[in-house]
Amino acid sequence: MEEEKKEEQKIQTEETSSGLKPNVAALLCYILGWVSGLIFFLVEKNKFVRFHAMQSIVVFGAITIAQIVLMMIPIIGWILIPVISIIGIVLWIVLMVKGYQGEKFKLPLAGDIAEKNS
Repeated sequence: MEEEKKEEQKIQTEETSSGLKPNVAALLCYILGWVSGLIFFLVEKNKFVRFHAMQSIVVFGAITIAQIVLMMIPIIGWILIPVISIIGIVLWIVLMVKGYQGEKFKLPLAGDIAEKNS
C-alpha cells in the first residue's frame, strides 16, 4: 500500500509529453469533455494523465451518447436531458478540481475502465 502511494506520487511529478505539469494536464483532459480526453490519451505517456484522459472519454462520451438517445424519445427523453446535463456539469467541475489537485479520483464504473486502459 505504501509502495503504491510512492509510485503514484512519482507518476504525478514526472514530466509529461506535452511539457505541462501532470495536474494541469489532468485538468485539461476534462476541459472539453471527451474531445480533450481523446487528445491527451493519444499524445500523453504519463500514466496519471492517461488515466484522467480515459476517464474523461468514458464519462463524457457516455453522457453525450445518452443525450443523443434521449433527444429521440419524445417527452420523457426531453425531460431527462436537462437532468443528464446538470449531472454532467457537476461531474465536469468535480473531475477538473480533483485532477488539478493531483488526485486520482476514480468514479465507480468509469474509473475502473480508465484504470484498465490507461
